[in-house]
Amino acid sequence: MIIRCSGRFSALPFLFALAVMTTTTAAAGETTRAIGINYFDCFMRTLIDGKDTSYAEGFRVLGERGIPFARFCATGYWPADMRLYQEDRVEYFRRLDAVVAAAREQRVGLIPCLFWAAACVPDLMGEPLDCWGDPASRTQGFMRDYVREVVTRYRDDPTIWAWEFGNEYSLSASLPNASEHRPPTHPKRGTPATRSARDELTMAMTRAAFTAFANEVRKYDATRPLLSGDAFPRPSAWNQEHRRTWSADTPEQADQMLTFVNPAPLTGISIHVYGDDDLQFERVMRVAKRLGRTVFVGEFGVPGTGPEQERHLRRMLRSIIAHDIAWAALWVYDLKNQPEHTVTTSNARAWQLELIAEANRELRQKP
Repeated sequence: MIIRCSGRFSALPFLFALAVMTTTTAAAGETTRAIGINYFDCFMRTLIDGKDTSYAEGFRVLGERGIPFARFCATGYWPADMRLYQEDRVEYFRRLDAVVAAAREQRVGLIPCLFWAAACVPDLMGEPLDCWGDPASRTQGFMRDYVREVVTRYRDDPTIWAWEFGNEYSLSASLPNASEHRPPTHPKRGTPATRSARDELTMAMTRAAFTAFANEVRKYDATRPLLSGDAFPRPSAWNQEHRRTWSADTPEQADQMLTFVNPAPLTGISIHVYGDDDLQFERVMRVAKRLGRTVFVGEFGVPGTGPEQERHLRRMLRSIIAHDIAWAALWVYDLKNQPEHTVTTSNARAWQLELIAEANRELRQKP
């Protein structure tokens, strides 16, 4: 959701992941399916301010309500956010360790998204974004080093449910008007002062990055699910990649692109669900069955609050359950800069936590 622009498991089977899951949270131990939540900045808040340990209270709230897992950003968003990693790696990982420990204490599983913002690592390495597609680049080199450090550090911790690459990279890829949607420039936050055409991603570049990430994780963790973190491809994704137009894809082309942006050895198909996207579940499940994959809804949600929003969210949850979606995560818990989406126990959207808890109780009762 954070980098969404305008407009809109096979290497190893899911049961291997379940073997990891069943030693951790109560919900995971009781069902192969779960509905969790995005806790986007649980790590970032303490990365930016080491005195901020509010994530501990957040995990307590989620644990008390039986929310089985949380998806979160496991790096900084801006290059400047990664200064601590570069200057004091011991302290960086002390803070990340504390987040993982807080989730473990409350029996909340975690899905860390290792490279949430597409521009962060290339900017940090002084390279354009197209280097995500180049195995010889410093960008992919940083990715490999960070994967090794993080995965080897936490691979024996059952709190970790899966490894995810990034967030919605393909939504920013192969845009016909790509020059208008280059990543923002904020030099004080570590970005370059200007961008060029080399900062315009293509879906081939994102696919190369997803594949390199999955191959690297598999060197150190042979069991957990591997996810791209992507959204639904745009309705024109095939035409964008091949013709740089917004022309609507045929159903066959749409299926091709859903497969293309979720390459093996990724073990799941990642989608994000807003508006009426849940009406596409049958198509997604058909593609997933053909590929022998599971489906992960990394984000779903309805902005605002009121009777219509509640009906819409209930419909989404019914559809997630009816279509045997493996895991889904509501967007978003306690994110101050998105008041129309954020859910806390004290705001007007608190009822959404109860709906998720209710849905998980239903899943645990299913045969």
